[in-house]
Amino acid sequence: MKKNIYIMLSNTGTLFSKAIGVYTRKEMNHTSIAFDEELYEMYSFGRKNKNNPFNGGFVKEEATNGLFKHATCAIYKCQVTTQEFNRMQNKIRQMERQKELYKYNLIGLFGVAMQLKLEREHAFFCSQFVATILSECESTKLHVPPCLVQPHHFEQLSSLELIYKGKLQTYVSSKRGMEESLQVNTWDKYAFFMQH
Repeated sequence: MKKNIYIMLSNTGTLFSKAIGVYTRKEMNHTSIAFDEELYEMYSFGRKNKNNPFNGGFVKEEATNGLFKHATCAIYKCQVTTQEFNRMQNKIRQMERQKELYKYNLIGLFGVAMQLKLEREHAFFCSQFVATILSECESTKLHVPPCLVQPHHFEQLSSLELIYKGKLQTYVSSKRGMEESLQVNTWDKYAFFMQH
């Protein structure tokens, strides 16, 4: 039996994302993995606090909040076996249980720029993390070691099918339904009013 996983490449428009884009010369510079098409169960390595780019690590991401509210994205679907799906989920669960151990691998990003394998225990950057999770599946193994993987490398995997490209909130609204989207927007407006 086959199951689907989803790889999302995104552009959040932050200064950090733009800085990475200067090196990669690519539009999308953040990578996430999700286990449902609505992106409720989506994970990556990134900011633990949206206002602090230097405090990063393992994060369960919310597609409607924070840096994703104005993001553009490309979403890919990939079919895997039930066993591969379960192995990937179990690896995520284990990391989630020990998330305080994990840090953002900023040094590893410099390794990518210099084509040096700078691997650190319990430390990942976003595309390194997703590549590590995908290594549990034979059909999604990249020809590049996880510590050197950049977001655009996922576009080269024949097992990934592009299903959407555009504004992330448009995709989320179509998959989760307009009612939830309206509730989120109403809450955002209320929060904005309370801050000013």
